[in-house]
Amino acid sequence: MLQFILNNKEIITALAPGMTLLDFIRYQKNLRGTKIGCREGDCGACTVLSGEIKNNELIYSSVTCCLMALGNAHGKHIVTVEGINTVGLTTVQQAFSDEGATQCGFCTPGFVVSLTGFCLSKAEPSYDGAIDAINGNICRCTGYKSIERAAVFINDQLQNRNVNEDPLRFAVTNNIIPSYFLDIQERLAKIPALPWQATIPQKKLGGGTDLYVQQHDTMEHQSLDFLFDRENLNGIAQVGNSCEMGASVTATDIAGSAIFKKHFKGLKKHIKLISSTQIRNMATVAGNLSNASPIGDFTIFFLALDAKLLLNDGEHQRMIGLREFYKGYKLLNKTAEEIIEKISFNLPDEKDLFNFEKVCKRTNLDIASVNSAICLKMENDMIVEAGLSAGGVGPVPAYLSKASDFLAGKRISAELITDVICVAQTEIIPISDVRGTESYKRLLLGQLIKAHFIEMFPSLPLEKILIA
Repeated sequence: MLQFILNNKEIITALAPGMTLLDFIRYQKNLRGTKIGCREGDCGACTVLSGEIKNNELIYSSVTCCLMALGNAHGKHIVTVEGINTVGLTTVQQAFSDEGATQCGFCTPGFVVSLTGFCLSKAEPSYDGAIDAINGNICRCTGYKSIERAAVFINDQLQNRNVNEDPLRFAVTNNIIPSYFLDIQERLAKIPALPWQATIPQKKLGGGTDLYVQQHDTMEHQSLDFLFDRENLNGIAQVGNSCEMGASVTATDIAGSAIFKKHFKGLKKHIKLISSTQIRNMATVAGNLSNASPIGDFTIFFLALDAKLLLNDGEHQRMIGLREFYKGYKLLNKTAEEIIEKISFNLPDEKDLFNFEKVCKRTNLDIASVNSAICLKMENDMIVEAGLSAGGVGPVPAYLSKASDFLAGKRISAELITDVICVAQTEIIPISDVRGTESYKRLLLGQLIKAHFIEMFPSLPLEKILIA
């Protein structure tokens, strides 16, 4: 039996844990404020809040429930737009009304829920944070500026919160959420861990953000082993000069990690290129790697870092390099029983340089046309070792070994960058598809390699490099 709290109500259900939370909310509980839009996590109309206890604190995240399995709601507080209603309009709802930030109203609940989640965060409020909180929500009517004004108003209200003040109590006091939120942590603590036991072979499920796009109808009938909340598959730790993280670490976990912030100076910029806030809160690193998409953002990120994977089939463990993990389109160097248990890589030191670039049709939540990452070990202006990767230029995520080897032992110059772009062109095989022609993708890779060096060596005159 699955147990969680939906708004202010205790839920115990034996319904199929593979069904989407969206279908449970709308069709089983008749909470129609959560809308069905794209069913791909793109529009944000189905945004709800997911609250869970982490390190003895109640943490809320916005998620698109069209991509969330009902089983992944176990032990959590799921909040729909109905669950934040107070007497009259809440502060967030009133801001939308005052700014004329809604017309047809279809997408408004998702925006309201996302901004309410922003109000519950312990992070220092900022205008950029407010806008980022709604980057996964699409409005088809208002032109968005009125929504931005509502977000600015909400951010201004949060400036009155003391640094050490509990965000939940502040939100209750200021009519952002109802008072029952204050009892949720105590209520969640009484829910036992997921007791799911299947008697037939199970499919492994992490965040589900890609799988449910493709198979949301069939997933309901699968026997699933839920990995997302497994304690041994979570956490980010530094061991010597190595970083070790569990398979279920999310993009949001990485964005908030003190280890990643210390060793990746451009982390905030890199993470913003990866999907939207709601998807980052759900998407796992191992899911991105095992999906084997030729343009998986984290796959390209960690290929450049020469990451290693710890695989486990339930009886035996083995280590394999990510660069040896892909054997062909959607073909992995692992057995059907093996799961990724841990990802590890050597952390860049102070002299090392790292950059990630991506080109897509819109800033947030789009699949890359081409993406690329690079890691350089430097001694003064000499490249000692290089790792260059690229996505969208072949059937598998590509580690560009020839280009990487070519860079090693060279001094930085405009000529070097021109030459390495030429080398990279010899080891890619892009195809023409909906995201661009073959020639366009070749041009993009050259531009992204150039962008890497402009970003990493801003004082060098590299802007005038010509790419054929």
